[in-house]
Amino acid sequence: MPRDVKFAEQTTMPGLLRYWAERYPDRLAFREKDLGIWNRFTYRDYYEHTKDFAYGLLALGVTPKDFVAVASEDTPEWMFSDLAIQALGGACIGIYPTNPWPELRYILEHSQARVIVCGDQEQTDKVLDAIEHEGTLPHLEKIICVDMKGLNHYSRDMLMSFDEVSELGRTKRADYGDRFEESIDALSPDDTAVVVYTSGTTGMPKGAQLSHRGLIWGALRVSERYGITETNWEVLCYLPLCHVAERLCSTVMQLVNGTPVNFAESIDAVAQNLREIAPTGFLGVPRIWEKMQYSVMVQLKDASPLQQRVVETCLRIGRPIARRQMANGGDRASLRDRLTFFLLWVACFRALQKAMGLDRAKTMLCGGASISPEVLEFFWTIGLRVYQVYGMTELSGISHCQYPGHTALGNAGPPLDTYEQKIAEDGEILVRSKAVFPGYLHNEEATRAAVVDGWLHTGDVGRIAEDQSILITDRKKDLIITSGGKNITPSLIENRIKDSIYIREAVLIGERRNFLTALIQIDYETVGKWAQERNLAYTTFKSLASLPDIRDLITGEINTVNKEFSRVENVRKFALLEKELDHDDGEVTATMKVRRSVIETKFKHLIDQMYGG
Repeated sequence: MPRDVKFAEQTTMPGLLRYWAERYPDRLAFREKDLGIWNRFTYRDYYEHTKDFAYGLLALGVTPKDFVAVASEDTPEWMFSDLAIQALGGACIGIYPTNPWPELRYILEHSQARVIVCGDQEQTDKVLDAIEHEGTLPHLEKIICVDMKGLNHYSRDMLMSFDEVSELGRTKRADYGDRFEESIDALSPDDTAVVVYTSGTTGMPKGAQLSHRGLIWGALRVSERYGITETNWEVLCYLPLCHVAERLCSTVMQLVNGTPVNFAESIDAVAQNLREIAPTGFLGVPRIWEKMQYSVMVQLKDASPLQQRVVETCLRIGRPIARRQMANGGDRASLRDRLTFFLLWVACFRALQKAMGLDRAKTMLCGGASISPEVLEFFWTIGLRVYQVYGMTELSGISHCQYPGHTALGNAGPPLDTYEQKIAEDGEILVRSKAVFPGYLHNEEATRAAVVDGWLHTGDVGRIAEDQSILITDRKKDLIITSGGKNITPSLIENRIKDSIYIREAVLIGERRNFLTALIQIDYETVGKWAQERNLAYTTFKSLASLPDIRDLITGEINTVNKEFSRVENVRKFALLEKELDHDDGEVTATMKVRRSVIETKFKHLIDQMYGG
């Protein structure tokens, strides 16, 4: 972290980049794997590449306050584009690489972005499809592609390669002189740095404008909470950089602390890349932690009987120790527990941590959605303290964190220092901080509804524990009121159902109905393995979900969950979906949040069958 925290609080992200490039030019900033080799970029490289691309944008006519969109997997070029437009006084708009072309078109049209940087041919094609199907995007002037493979025969009227723009910028250095540095000096911390289009579950996304001050403030407060410095925060960047949690925990934390970021090859290569890099910090969404646990259990089945007994015995002995640790806040343990855990670590847990690539990890976070207590308990058992965090785009990322002394299961921890919280009369969580966003792009009405007297209305319902930890119970708009007038919190029941390794998604139905039902999406990987072990034949997701044995399997899982809730909260009937919920079909958002209204309309025939319609 810069020695002068006040400097960091009062500067901008390009200002921080210049800070590290001037003081530690040869320090590692990025690694990117290419043809099996991790290529290195220093802070000098980061700064110079950003400067070249910024001058290239200037030569193309980009001006202060313009927007540059980026539709790409995570790469160094993503960050060069991001910091280049920020340095010029504009803002970067991240577009999920999974977004279908209609959503991409909406974002480009709504933001009036003049330039889009595409990672490859696939993303370039989506932009061209948007133009072809709906007519010209009037504000879009250039498509800049990083990987030009497959694009040799494309018209170059709008298309340029990333290298061409950077080379154009290099040729303009003499003409522009110190304009890049002068532009950075002219920036204000309150300027918009990025626009994050939130994954709307009830319509098209809104563009949340995030300032330099808000992003840096959040990164500083997270760093202070966990004691993060330039020596203990090396991360693997694998979630899309349009995701505010990934942006905060990788690239903004990097600029605040002067630390390295490693770009994963793909989401499918995360496990392998973790083992290669062995990061000291790691942010995982619940699904990643669940897959890590599942991978261990699957590999255990293929181990020798002796190895299986050793692991199972160590987990059985270690689980009560983990429970006591979590109950005590994670920072106190008896001498007996410490000695026992050390023996378990030598015998088993050290190898498990290394196999996951987390043996060097000091700070591990879980955010983005609720996670099963059983999954968290597993990682604490093997000595990996995974802390739950809470936040949202409009808060510039994380606002609440668990940390030693505050580790109760189900809670997301107290607010960061300087953040205020309270519960509204209707149970909604309100948060106030310098990190609260300035507003939605071109949508003053939504801004006024979101921020009242400086308090952000999160839309989440919850309560505050004695230690000020926050407990999220549901989304305000998602509460179900049955025909009998009973208020049901669907997420509590849905999350408990999804604790099953065989269930990927559960959508509770029951608004103005006599009883609750659920639409269930099986987990294709785990249920498929279960079927193979029993010699059940299937060829597709649909054929697997249609097997009577699979329905019996899910019935058992639902019945187990029903025992934990009152009768009115029991799922009386369920239907198995014959397809996986898909972003392209509009059923989930880019961050895999369920769009309930779309699903209830699309699968109305299944719902009607469950209610006898």
